Amino acid sequence: MFVAQRAGDNQCMGRGDGNSAGRSWTGRIVVSVVVVVALIGAAGASLTYFWSSLRIDTQGAVEFTRPLAIPELASSTVDEDGVRIFDLQMQEGTADLGHGPGTRTWGVNGSYLGPTVRADRGEDVRINVRNELGETSTLHWHGMHLPAAMDGGPHQMVEPGQTWSPQWTINQPAGTLWYHPHLHGSTAEHVYRGIAGMFYIDDPDGPVLPDEYGVDDFPIIVQDKNFDDDQLSLSNRKLSEVGIVGEEILVNGTPGPYLEVTTERVRLRMLNGSNARIFNFGIYSESDGAVLPFTLIGADGGLLPRPALVQAVQLSPGERIDIVAEIPAGTSAVMRSTAPDLGADFWHSRLSGGDDVFDILQLRAAPQLETNTPIPSVLAERENLGEPVEVRQFTLLGTRINEQRMDMNRVDAVIDVGATELWEVTNGDAQPHNFHVHDVQFQVLETDDPMLSGVKDTVYIRPGQTVKLLMRFEDYTDPQVPYMFHCHLLRHEDDGMMGQFVVVREGQEAAVTAPSGHDGHSHP
Repeated sequence: MFVAQRAGDNQCMGRGDGNSAGRSWTGRIVVSVVVVVALIGAAGASLTYFWSSLRIDTQGAVEFTRPLAIPELASSTVDEDGVRIFDLQMQEGTADLGHGPGTRTWGVNGSYLGPTVRADRGEDVRINVRNELGETSTLHWHGMHLPAAMDGGPHQMVEPGQTWSPQWTINQPAGTLWYHPHLHGSTAEHVYRGIAGMFYIDDPDGPVLPDEYGVDDFPIIVQDKNFDDDQLSLSNRKLSEVGIVGEEILVNGTPGPYLEVTTERVRLRMLNGSNARIFNFGIYSESDGAVLPFTLIGADGGLLPRPALVQAVQLSPGERIDIVAEIPAGTSAVMRSTAPDLGADFWHSRLSGGDDVFDILQLRAAPQLETNTPIPSVLAERENLGEPVEVRQFTLLGTRINEQRMDMNRVDAVIDVGATELWEVTNGDAQPHNFHVHDVQFQVLETDDPMLSGVKDTVYIRPGQTVKLLMRFEDYTDPQVPYMFHCHLLRHEDDGMMGQFVVVREGQEAAVTAPSGHDGHSHP
């Protein structure tokens, strides 16, 4: 009936017989198929373009035209009680990050980033943190062992126009720490806009190493950024769940940087100060592309037991390494981040920057190099933390830890002072995570990675991997003020992948209330 009706219609319209009608209908089907195939092809081409556009490779394409900016050493005074006092002011400004001088930024005692704070083990320090940002923030001493009320976490908010003055005794081995904001829900933005800096701890009784700041000892803060014209862009990579993955690299706020090397050995204290990107750092000769192995001497919390000659080291956000490189006189080399091994599937790896390659920093060795300190064969002792009295399991999934979102009023662990604990942390996700614990440095068990042979406060965890972290909680107790543990991919932290613990002495019970003002010592 359908064909007859169509034929009749065609005859009435003067378009021929039923065969003609059949040919017309068949032609429409062919046209439709062609259209569908074309649409599928166009979609495939768009997906292919989208997929390929996610990979960045700047190898050999960076023009190293700007001398590397070296953060100033923070000035200090010593009061009559022997307390070393630093003044740090969080403030707004503008900086030239490669897109002209009008890029709006935040910084500490300047427009972008902050000075390097340097103090000796055993010193009493007080840091006056002034907030001139126009909005609430905090300043956290990442990697520092100190009382919880001085930690600078989300419970120690500093309101606009206020000064917060934490004071504590430096009571840990020499190491390379850093400071950054830690405002609950806004850490990612505040760090990204530029508030961060290094914190060196020196030990007069430690091994002799290159340590002349700005001569043979340099802070290297590596960050990735996106720009919208001449302004920083807070936009995330499409479909990515890890947060901001930037397309341009800054070192100490410098685009296309070079460093003049004047000594036989140059010490580089490297921080991954990015929000989400993971780097895999190596050094390569510019004359023939050969790998130049370097000596790894320290990680997050201090020196390794022994130096290790390595070809590359992978760093997730918040992690640090302390390395010594030897660039032959009269040659140049480039520090490059090759594709990191994220341990994720091809989709999550590509979206998280796992296929990206960046030229980071050019190292230009002078024709004649000054002799400086060789690296000792033994650097530090690996402390015996004893057997754990408690084993805790944490699973990172989505933006939750153990299926719970961060709650400022909830204590997730109550720990007895002096206790050694084993934390087993699992990445139950398909995407990358890492894990940072405040106040303590931990030992990573069951690993042969040289970087994990020392003490750390932040560790990368591949999808499906469980890491075992041994740590001891000493000295400081406070049932009312917690420390944090969290993923240091900052979007994950802001979205709730964070928990709290308190350290107590016998007879104390946890009592935590979210802050309505300040903890520590705050004043106008």
